[in-house]
Amino acid sequence: MKTEDLEINRKVRELRTTLDPLYREVEKVIVGQRAMIDRLLIGLLTGGHILVEGVPGLAKTLAIRTLAQALQLTFHRIQFTPDLLPADVIGTQIYNPRSGEFSIKKGPVFANLVLADEINRAPAKVQSALLEAMQEKQVTIGDHTYPLEQPFLVLATQNPIEQEGTYPLPEAQVDRFMLKLKITYPSKEEELAILERMAAIDPDLSVAGVLSAEEILKLRRGIDEIYVDEKIKRYLVDIVHATRRPAEFGLDLGSYIQYGASPRATIFLTRAAKGQAFLEGRGYVTPQDVKTIGYDVLRHRLIVTYEAEAEDISAESLLQRIFDHLKVP
Repeated sequence: MKTEDLEINRKVRELRTTLDPLYREVEKVIVGQRAMIDRLLIGLLTGGHILVEGVPGLAKTLAIRTLAQALQLTFHRIQFTPDLLPADVIGTQIYNPRSGEFSIKKGPVFANLVLADEINRAPAKVQSALLEAMQEKQVTIGDHTYPLEQPFLVLATQNPIEQEGTYPLPEAQVDRFMLKLKITYPSKEEELAILERMAAIDPDLSVAGVLSAEEILKLRRGIDEIYVDEKIKRYLVDIVHATRRPAEFGLDLGSYIQYGASPRATIFLTRAAKGQAFLEGRGYVTPQDVKTIGYDVLRHRLIVTYEAEAEDISAESLLQRIFDHLKVP
């Protein structure tokens, strides 16, 4: 290994240790769900928004709120409801009849961490109010555009689309989420620990703030230095292209895939793989990093056909076939 690579490895291992206190604080409240916590940190450290899906009661909101408390960042929670308006999210102009002028009232989106709770409970026009903030890191109110403070991250939760009273998210917005996490039920041992910790009428959910905005930006700069080999880059591109033109890779999946992943997926997959390597304490990306994080990056970008739905073939099963078939460098 080159001297330069050894130096990057040493630097990454050193930076990775700064996350240990954060894990300890979050685990004071959250039992299990280590994979979800890892993914939330990958999103935070690589600047990618996260959509968390699961049935009620799986600590989605609690995990995000606890992470926010363990970070020395501003935090706002928006409860999405059917009667919510776009102005309730981004802010609005308020007319002062005495002065005859408009003033700006900024909405809750002006924070480092924004929790969009049950985002699919609000109609598309409200969900779309987040589009500019998520992509351009700015918000336009009236004739003025306001930059958002960095780091900025949207963490959204949603119940499964099949549940009553929900609105599917627009494809343009879904594509702006770097990761889509699917949360499952805890094991029996984890549920017993949850019972021990949370059965009190007023459980202690307090955590200390251990990581500042400056430290997060420093970690981001360290992740940018993580090495991605040319073969890994080609592997990343092949994965994304296999979702669009599977026949070119010898995969008979064309009848099951309506739309493949966008170029944004290639960018996010690379950044997320770097984030995964960082959590592992490595200064370089391996194919296993790509596979580990690949499902969360691609599952919401692969639009399946009616034929796939009729045969109960999910995006995850198609991705598994792609990952199993493609040659690993």
